[in-house]
Amino acid sequence: MAKSTKPIPEGLHSLTPQIVTDDAAAALELYRRAFGAEVLGQMTGPDGKSVMHSHVRIGDSTLFVASAGFAPPSAGNIFLYVPDVDAVFARATQAGFKTLAPVADMFWGDRWGQVQDPYGNIWQLATHVEDVSPEEMQKRAKAAAPPK
Repeated sequence: MAKSTKPIPEGLHSLTPQIVTDDAAAALELYRRAFGAEVLGQMTGPDGKSVMHSHVRIGDSTLFVASAGFAPPSAGNIFLYVPDVDAVFARATQAGFKTLAPVADMFWGDRWGQVQDPYGNIWQLATHVEDVSPEEMQKRAKAAAPPK
């Protein structure tokens, strides 16, 4: 009897971001140092050096990372919730990420900052610190907007 195959592999969701870069092995090490990424699986490319595919876990989420080849390198924008944004932001910048926006308390209830990795990917890092009603969020957004 044929084994039943799930349409979405166990442990994954229907949407899984992927970073494709010229040096996936270096990116994986960077994400390990900055975000505690755990490599769950990795396949070496035909050249024996590149990363054809890797499957990593950051927090409770999955990210695929691969070397360019099958797909061209591309930059993305990833929003990552963490328990302590200040600590993760510091680790990321120490690991080589460039600061785009320093960590600050934001009107929507997150403590948030933004960094860019050496491969052009933007990482928005946040810790949710306050539940804000839609009405209060709108009011705060209006107050935070620069004057015209």
